[in-house]
Order: sequence, then C-alpha cells, then structure tokens
Amino acid sequence: MADWKTKLAVVYQDDAGNTVEITPIQSYSPNFALNAEALHSIEDTHTGVVYSPQQLSFSMTVNAIGDVAARLTSLALEGKRFDIVLQEREGTDWSFNTVVMSQCIITSAAPTAATVSGAPSATFSGFSLAAKVEPKRGSAVSVP
Repeated sequence: MADWKTKLAVVYQDDAGNTVEITPIQSYSPNFALNAEALHSIEDTHTGVVYSPQQLSFSMTVNAIGDVAARLTSLALEGKRFDIVLQEREGTDWSFNTVVMSQCIITSAAPTAATVSGAPSATFSGFSLAAKVEPKRGSAVSVP
C-alpha cells in the first residue's frame, strides 16, 4: 500500500507580501474544459479545428473546524486571487511533482448544517485563470 506524502493547500500573498498557506483541504475536484471542435467543409470533412477558450473550474471541501473555512470565506468575500497547490512533499508515490491552479476566484460557498455528530463542512467553488502541471516524467504544461 502506498504511503502518500502529498499536501493540498490554498496559497496566497497577504497585504505585506508574505506567502500564506491554508490547509487542510478535505477534497478537491478540478475541472479542465479544453474545448475544441472540428471545422467541416463541403468538399472535405474535418479540415481543421476551432479552439474555444479553456474553462478551468474547481470545487473543494473543508471541515468547518479551526479557521480554514473562515479564511477561505474571507478570500471569497474580498475577491482575492489565490493559488491551489497540490504537491508531493517527499517520496515517489505520485505521478506529478506539482499541480497548480493559479489566480483562482471563489464564486460560491455552501456550508452544511451543524449536527450533533461529526464536524460540519463547507464547499467552495470557483474558477481559475491559469493552470500548470509538472509531471514526474515529461515536460511541464501550462494553460493558457
């Protein structure tokens, strides 16, 4: 069984220029919509391709204990841009060195109701203006 040594965090620059890390993030679901469609012709079929702008969105869930949910809510209300960083801290058990969605903006926040058993959670959704992946093998790729 793999011994996972990865870390998921939200990273942003505060007003003093310091790098601030918000962690732990319980779950993270990125969505990369890299749209392309075939360009057709009367004489030939599939003569080219038309690319639409990329749409990079995400959803992440945090437990609403500690200050993680409050700090993400503050970022959302301020409209502050931030990076979502998933990186391997040590070991060789993951396919990527880093995955970064940068210049992210939160567009919605949905906390769950508090119950007598278990901690409530909050789900934050939004979009990213850029993304970059650095695989273990091969070249780094960035969008746009």
